[in-house]
Amino acid sequence: MSLRNVYERTFDEDVPAAERSSSGCPECGGLVHTNSIETVCDDCGLVLEDRPIDHGPEWCAFDDTERIERARTGPALTPTRHDRGLSSEIGFDQTDANGTTLSGRKRSQIGRLRREHRRGRWSSKAEQNLAHGLAEVRRIVGALDLPRSLRDQACRLYRTAAGEDLIRGRSIEAMAAASVYAACRCAGLPRTLQEVSVTSAVSHERVQNAYSVLNRELELPTVPMEPLEYVPRVTSALDLSTGTRQRAAALAKQAVRTGVANGYNPAGVAAGCVYQAAREQDERVTQAALADAAEVTPMTVRARWNELQTILNGGDDQPRRGNA
Repeated sequence: MSLRNVYERTFDEDVPAAERSSSGCPECGGLVHTNSIETVCDDCGLVLEDRPIDHGPEWCAFDDTERIERARTGPALTPTRHDRGLSSEIGFDQTDANGTTLSGRKRSQIGRLRREHRRGRWSSKAEQNLAHGLAEVRRIVGALDLPRSLRDQACRLYRTAAGEDLIRGRSIEAMAAASVYAACRCAGLPRTLQEVSVTSAVSHERVQNAYSVLNRELELPTVPMEPLEYVPRVTSALDLSTGTRQRAAALAKQAVRTGVANGYNPAGVAAGCVYQAAREQDERVTQAALADAAEVTPMTVRARWNELQTILNGGDDQPRRGNA
């Protein structure tokens, strides 16, 4: 192996003996050996390089906090940006790196550069629409106070939908809201479609239609929501006690086991369980307040509570069906 090939393949590492070449040394043509410190000729002992390249930082870090603060590698790639976070921005500062105020001519020049940079940010109309859709996804996630992991998942889902040409003929805002709701369904997060539609700029019907397209075309791994998942949300909204929450969770499990929850809105079943648990714990809560917390109608809460009463009083595993 020649000296040039040594530095092309590895830095500061031992070169195996099998890969050594007799044409490595420029003086005698002997074998060249590279270790972690220097590069020498095994025949004549000529030192070809004794200053290895240190690819590490020039500072020391003794804990994770110092390591994060001193890192200069820039932010990580993110699926929430159309260019995955690799773009640059021209700031609006009126001073240079030394703190000197820029002249009027220089400010005008930077303003023109900023305008052209903004115009050339997208290479096509599709990329510009992708940037707008991802920004809408981030806005909805922020309005719903959802975790960052779910935001990244929703952005990946929207990017996949854009790549499959599912947005053609549909609203970008509706598809962005549908991506957020689909990410919640895939992650098992109890968020209703109505709750996501409220934060969107389009109607509930358009969001529902966009979600149906995503679920059908992409074959999303969504799972049915259980009433137990809505119990903590309803009890927290009404500031109920821990005993009521635990009793409501037990009633929700019993409702699923006996078939009361089959074919019904899980949020309504959870509201009926919370109402029964609150009555048992002597906590005053109205059906209207439960309906508002679960985003259902008071008639739904009353119907689910009546069927739950049939199971608790009669012990029949096959409850009667009431009108909701």
